[in-house]
Amino acid sequence: MKEFNGYKHGINFGGWFSQCDNTEKRYDNFIKKADFKRVAGWGLDHVRIPVDYNLVQNQDGTFKAEGFKRIEDCIDWCKEYGLNMILDLHKTIGFSFDDGENESGFFEKEEYQEYFYKLWSEFALRFGNRDNVAFELLNEVSDYKYKDKWNEIIAKAIARIRVYAKDVRILVGGYYNNSVEAIKDLDEPYDENIVYNFHCYSPLIFTHQGAYWIDKMDRSFRMPFNSKNSDYSKYTVEYIGKEYLDKFDEEGNIDSSYFENLFAEAIEIAKKRDVPLYCGEYGVIDLADANDCLDWLKCISKVFDKYDIGRALWSYKEMDFGLVDAHYDDVREDMIGLL
Repeated sequence: MKEFNGYKHGINFGGWFSQCDNTEKRYDNFIKKADFKRVAGWGLDHVRIPVDYNLVQNQDGTFKAEGFKRIEDCIDWCKEYGLNMILDLHKTIGFSFDDGENESGFFEKEEYQEYFYKLWSEFALRFGNRDNVAFELLNEVSDYKYKDKWNEIIAKAIARIRVYAKDVRILVGGYYNNSVEAIKDLDEPYDENIVYNFHCYSPLIFTHQGAYWIDKMDRSFRMPFNSKNSDYSKYTVEYIGKEYLDKFDEEGNIDSSYFENLFAEAIEIAKKRDVPLYCGEYGVIDLADANDCLDWLKCISKVFDKYDIGRALWSYKEMDFGLVDAHYDDVREDMIGLL
């Protein structure tokens, strides 16, 4: 399996250019240059920066020059502090992983797909030859039924990018919100600079305990990480839905073997296809006990390290997962050591 050198230990700057009110005030103040310096001081090698199309593109597909300038500043700040950067398109015209964004039609409308291709061509023209940047085509395609169409769109987007940027590394992920199980249904890598990308918030009943955006979830529900696997199964069915039920050894408690089993198929596919494997998001909601969050991180990091899987924690600040927020004051240094 290839290595994704320069992108082994990272963090997301979520909520800055994405999942926000898209105001100049937000763009100017939520993350600043000093934050890049801070994470570089932690010893991390990259940041993943989610960007909604609203930053750089109007609804009619025309571009906003000032948005591209903000991205260029990020790349320059990364360069100054020895960081690499993943430019992640978190929302495109016609699609968002978040139903609340009211974006639809991307997989059906060629017009929306063309806006997507033109945006990636522009990104490639402007940033594709910067040596500290990688591209992530689209965040968390949600529906399994689009898997074949998504593979087709991936190939067309990569071909457009390659016109301007022959060697930039390009991250692609699959359905079920970049589920690790979707890796098997991605097409063979387009070329030698493709990276297979997944996200991991498993077990969801632990990492999203009490989450207000999950329909069935009891907002007051809490559970410790070191719970019986039988309890994980019971609570998953009760508070999320049986479709999210994992395969647990009902007699035991969760440990790193859970993640080893979860990632096994994707690891084998990555080895067979000689493509790097990368986890672009993982983390635990800040409603969970901080020490339990640390224990979860120890388990998943052990498997990341064993198989040399690069990753970026979700997330640096706020967004219900913020590492620099007060919730993690007592364990932050230990968590940073595991990133």
